[in-house]
Amino acid sequence: MSGTGATDPAALLLQRLQRLLRWRLWIQERIQLTEWQVTLLWAALAGFLGSLTSLIFSAFAEGVHEVLTGSSAGVVESMRHLPWWGCLLVPTLGGTAAGLVLLYGQRLARAQSSTDYMEAIAIGNGRIPVRASLVKSTAALFSIGSGGSIGREGPMVQLAAVVASMLGRWRQFTGPQLRLLVACGAAAGIASAYNAPIAGSFFVAEIILGSIAMESLGPLAVSAVVATLTIRVLTSAQVMYRVPSFQLNSAWEMGPYVVLGLVTGSLAPMFLRSLRQAEEFFLALRLPIVARLALGGLAVGIMAVNVPEVCGNGYSVVVQILNGPVIWKVLLGVFACKWLATMASFGSGAPGGVFTPSLFMGASAGYLFGAAVHAVWPVGAANPGAFALVGMGAFLAAASRAPVMAIIMLFEMTLSYDIILPLMLCSVIAYYTAKGIAGNSLYSESLKRKTAAEPDPDLAAGRVQDLMKANPPVIAPNARFAAIAEMFLSVRVNNLYVCDADGRFLGAVSLHDIKPYLGQPDLAELVIARDIMREDFPRIGPQQSLAEALGRFLGLPAERLPVVDPVTGRLLGSLSKGDLLLVLVEKRKKPEPAV
Repeated sequence: MSGTGATDPAALLLQRLQRLLRWRLWIQERIQLTEWQVTLLWAALAGFLGSLTSLIFSAFAEGVHEVLTGSSAGVVESMRHLPWWGCLLVPTLGGTAAGLVLLYGQRLARAQSSTDYMEAIAIGNGRIPVRASLVKSTAALFSIGSGGSIGREGPMVQLAAVVASMLGRWRQFTGPQLRLLVACGAAAGIASAYNAPIAGSFFVAEIILGSIAMESLGPLAVSAVVATLTIRVLTSAQVMYRVPSFQLNSAWEMGPYVVLGLVTGSLAPMFLRSLRQAEEFFLALRLPIVARLALGGLAVGIMAVNVPEVCGNGYSVVVQILNGPVIWKVLLGVFACKWLATMASFGSGAPGGVFTPSLFMGASAGYLFGAAVHAVWPVGAANPGAFALVGMGAFLAAASRAPVMAIIMLFEMTLSYDIILPLMLCSVIAYYTAKGIAGNSLYSESLKRKTAAEPDPDLAAGRVQDLMKANPPVIAPNARFAAIAEMFLSVRVNNLYVCDADGRFLGAVSLHDIKPYLGQPDLAELVIARDIMREDFPRIGPQQSLAEALGRFLGLPAERLPVVDPVTGRLLGSLSKGDLLLVLVEKRKKPEPAV
């Protein structure tokens, strides 16, 4: 009998399954990966993929720039060496090409929804249309590569978020999980663009999610760190802005920084208002999109003939300002022209971001203010470059309404700790000054308007049925041990739900409940699901509130609970503790109503 059993295929299969299950239990008991830990792994993958998309986009943008200008130098340097007609032609051609891409790309993505990653995270379901995003990013290549006064961080973040959305949809993530993964992609994009992982995390947490709870900040940080490490390994990127050391010689020197906070806090709302007015102006012209973008490029080209510094995102000019000295009269002219050029690019609809141009505006305003203080009180502003550095953070805090992110980002981009005290004070003052002048920020206006018009159904209803995941792993009550083992090995769950032929929930078989049978093949052959299932396994109803569901999870090691119809007893789905916590965090961070 024993010899026959040893060669019986069913017995051999059962023994193999038992060995595999013993390995799984051994690994689980030592590693004990929870759903949150698995989320961190997916966040890391989203960060890695997001950094790769950022590198690819940067390479293509540089390629477009080289084709249009015939130079591999920086944007400002390339425009400086072009003849006057070249300065006019290159941005105009770039705007025309971007308009053509958007015009004909609309046909490809006509039926797709909004590409706004912020909308997908804050009020959407985490699904970002791929084709529409690719069209918009391709158009951005021509706007950025031709010297448009626009930043490349916008499309980089967009593409990183799209890849994260595709990853989550492939894995069939639930709505809260998908939104969090898209947020991780956005954090990876910011971290890749500025080599600032902490600021990338806080950018999404503070501006988009409106919460720095660890349920969301943890995955954001992991994604941003992985993205930054990938960028540093694959490129030579280190500190974005290398600046000389600054120091405070007297506590009285903090006085001018207080005034700088008031100045930048007043300038930022004016800058944002001018961008919206420029957008309204171009739309009022009722020009086709191609002509509108070409006109915006031509406006930039006209200014670039005499002031090539208006082209690009302003990075190279900011480096010069921070390392000074700079002639203040020249900088004042560049500051005014850059403001107008950004209005022309943004207002005409050129795809891109205004994050880096905002840093330029802050650095210029800070240096000009520092130069003025130095002329009156040399000891109070020994180096105007310090005011430029603080002005960057203060202007960004005022424009984005995210002072914590701005302070961290400036520190990460410069690694200058000496400036942290005036940076913190000035950024907070600028934030409150801007908030008192205008309620809208660089990102919030359209998002708040859409949030008020289209509230998230998951958050509005607040019921278990809105959050549950259908079709959880199910086995029959007469399922043999081999079938139970195969199911545990094929799906990553700790509990299998037992249902009869009519779908009524009978109980659950836990992975640890089958542990005693793993070393007894003969006994395992006789076991069926009904023998080892727990009939008193906790369950929740579809109409229960999310708060009640959270209370049901308290004290339970289970990561998921079955959702059972209280009348018919039928199994409807399962609810994840991770999804529940994410949604409850989201309920606390609803954006303020539009002003």
